[in-house]
Amino acid sequence: MVPHLITALTGPINELEQRILDSMPAIERWFRLEWMEHQPPFYTSVDIRNAGFKLAPVDSNLFPGGWNNLTTEMLPLAVQAAMAAIEKICPEARNLLIIPENHQRNTFYLANVVQLQRIFNMAGLNVRVGSISPEIKKPALIKLPNGDSVTLEPVVRTKRRLGLKDFDPCTILLNNDLLAGPPGILEEIHEQYLLPPLHAGRSVRRLSTHFKNYEEVAKRLGKMLGIDPWLINPMCSQCAAVDGAGGKGLGQLQTTVDALLAKVRRKYKEYGINEKPFVTVKADNGRPDMGIMTVRETKDLDALQRKARHMMVFGKDGQPASALIVQEGVLTRERVNDAIAEPVVYMMDRYVVGGFYRIHAERGEDESPPDAGFVPLAFEHSTPSPQSGVRPGVSGPNRFYMYGVVARLAMLAASYELEATNPDAEVYD
Repeated sequence: MVPHLITALTGPINELEQRILDSMPAIERWFRLEWMEHQPPFYTSVDIRNAGFKLAPVDSNLFPGGWNNLTTEMLPLAVQAAMAAIEKICPEARNLLIIPENHQRNTFYLANVVQLQRIFNMAGLNVRVGSISPEIKKPALIKLPNGDSVTLEPVVRTKRRLGLKDFDPCTILLNNDLLAGPPGILEEIHEQYLLPPLHAGRSVRRLSTHFKNYEEVAKRLGKMLGIDPWLINPMCSQCAAVDGAGGKGLGQLQTTVDALLAKVRRKYKEYGINEKPFVTVKADNGRPDMGIMTVRETKDLDALQRKARHMMVFGKDGQPASALIVQEGVLTRERVNDAIAEPVVYMMDRYVVGGFYRIHAERGEDESPPDAGFVPLAFEHSTPSPQSGVRPGVSGPNRFYMYGVVARLAMLAASYELEATNPDAEVYD
């Protein structure tokens, strides 16, 4: 079942989709030339919002979980992409070690690990799972509710390499976003391929940097397509973090929110959009445990209780956010049985391999709650290729091709971002 758009404002998005479909050869050539110059992240998932008048990414994850949500029909695409990615990095690769999050009691997350293990095993690799959790001191077999099982083994670090007791991998795949920073056991590894690199972790990445790069590539693609880049770009601004106790920095946050809301109102007026604009405020380092605030007026910030401010700027470990970003809010106008449906696109190397919808039955179209309790829905068609001759706005594959273009644009922005933050980059005068 393909989610439907519940909006009368389908004109702009249909025009955008038609322009993208008509320009498909030029778009694919543009991406191909970009990937000749830039290395894509090893794997990426991108959260997208479709407002009916605008389509834009709101987050990009370089350590994506949720691979268990991909349908069986999508698996061959992921396997082929895995083959291409590994062959490019290490053609003689034989053994691969997956290092997951320390969530050994989260069976839903572990189902994602099993799926990753399955994908790379089908790509021709011996795959095992090594945990860096201090709780894993010996191999632990964990049975999952769906009948699968996974064995977590304690990693062993020698002076120069990382592996298991009887397993020496040439490639290490991180499915751990390194939120608290890279642990020492993963540092100074020079003889093995570490994917993604440590500087891709959330402790290093900044959403403001990512979306600044995204804005640039969106402008370039928009110029090529002859469209306003705002139709695919969520405007963003950075500001200092707010002191949770004293409220220091709240004035700057209010000014930033006011300025961005004014920009969005002007765009809504330009396109005749009769909606109330809003922005979201979140930690610049993308910490999911710090929450997301939805703000429609600056007076909403004054009304926030101290508890909400405290949650916004302090994580579970008590560390404050270094900065916040204010991002243009993008409405979610897709529905499945009257429930909000938010598309997530999955990629490996430069290839779109599939995706699913997060379904929220009890939330508003301008809200961004945690993902707890979401019900995944696979795309009806596994192929991201469009159907020629089918009218925009009604064809699932056509809409998904458009999603794939925006997702790859976000992946390209992440590529630029990683190049700029690479501590081992060669510098030429």
